[in-house]
Amino acid sequence: MPFISKKNDPELYAYRRGLHFAFFNALNWQVAVGTPTVLFMEHLGANPFEVGLVFAWTFLLTPAQVVATTLLPRLGFKKLTLLGWGARGWFLLVPLGLSLYAPESRVGWSIYSMVTAMFFYSLSRAVGAAAITSWLYGLVPASIRGRYWSTDQMMGGIAAVGTLAVCALLFAVLPPYWAFTIQYLIAIFGAWMALRCLGSLPDVERPKTMSLRYVASKTPKLMFQPGAFRYYLWVAVLFFVVTTPIGPFTAFYLKSSVGLGAWQIMLFTMLQYLGVIAGNWFMRSRTDRVGAKPFLRLSFSTYAVIGAGWWCYLHAGGWMGAALPVLYFLVGVGAGCFTTSNLNFLAKNLPEGDRALAVAVHSAITAFLGGFSPALWGFYLRGSDGKSLDLAAFEIFFICTVVGAVALLLLSRRLTEKTGHVKPLLEGSWLLRPFRAMTYLINLVEEPAPQDAKAPARDVDEQR
Repeated sequence: MPFISKKNDPELYAYRRGLHFAFFNALNWQVAVGTPTVLFMEHLGANPFEVGLVFAWTFLLTPAQVVATTLLPRLGFKKLTLLGWGARGWFLLVPLGLSLYAPESRVGWSIYSMVTAMFFYSLSRAVGAAAITSWLYGLVPASIRGRYWSTDQMMGGIAAVGTLAVCALLFAVLPPYWAFTIQYLIAIFGAWMALRCLGSLPDVERPKTMSLRYVASKTPKLMFQPGAFRYYLWVAVLFFVVTTPIGPFTAFYLKSSVGLGAWQIMLFTMLQYLGVIAGNWFMRSRTDRVGAKPFLRLSFSTYAVIGAGWWCYLHAGGWMGAALPVLYFLVGVGAGCFTTSNLNFLAKNLPEGDRALAVAVHSAITAFLGGFSPALWGFYLRGSDGKSLDLAAFEIFFICTVVGAVALLLLSRRLTEKTGHVKPLLEGSWLLRPFRAMTYLINLVEEPAPQDAKAPARDVDEQR
């Protein structure tokens, strides 16, 4: 954890509890909505559809963030955040109890319990996410926001990679259910500590009125009115539909069909995070010079290679197993290049007005529609035994991945990018938790006076 003291950074030190929250929160979500839960579902005997549904809840429930904003005038930012973040930890008692119960074979009620528990976990998480980013953004002074969000990202990244390393070690030295028990205890501890950190922070002024009618009337126009923003929105939707299922189903396949150890899969996931770092490092010094579009195309090309590589592995097996670390690393490279270039490209194609709403709509639509993909593919990929993946169907899945990536490359030829530098819509939480971008809807909840009508645009432009 980066050391922050009164001596080396007195300004940031005053908001250290928010940064500590980022660290402990990553201990929670990396287990609860990441590879460990996919592996736990497989160990319980879940089929691919059930695994895909649990993984999809985070994305499918993003619209709940919009509804949750109606509570802000009554509760304020802090209380609403504590309500959502506090509730989610309780639902992790279900997987903890199941890991202690340790069923030896598939038990229907245990699978249904996990699906239900993760639904409510994701729902309460969405409620908390509806307020937290705007709360911290209003709390931290503009002069140090860049340092704050960069440190926030660093805290979350360190905790995420550290959690994966610990999980890999636990799987290597302990029986599976004991390993899962400790991992969910870590997740619950992270949720508790994150809540304590948030509780020590002061609130900011709560919004006075809601403008959901305004959001409802403007959103369809942004989605369907011809223009550069609409075109890029649906390109991004296709990207999320194509790429979102890769992570959970490759992990599920390697565990259920190939028989790799859970610790090996966790190490592969760590390679994916290293790929994210490498992708961002490569484009960091180049994106301002050559623009974001080349890196979007690089991301699409990378996923075409990933799809082809996995198809070859499924078809040939044997020596192709040596390519798995490379494929996982490339997933991180593709995701890292897209995430950062997406924010940069989007900033150049937002409508002149309603920038905050456009950002939120882009995040909501891509996350929500992308979330259907793993659930639908999971239904199709079920094997005849009801537990494993159907190999022929899984090969078709990766053929579709290649076709989707090629389609994205062709569609990207029509993307238009404005020349010159633009301040990117880069906020630390987006890199690891992009669904929080919907919290920009909160910038719209106060009915602006005529002279303040452009305030949301200034807020977005100030983000670094």
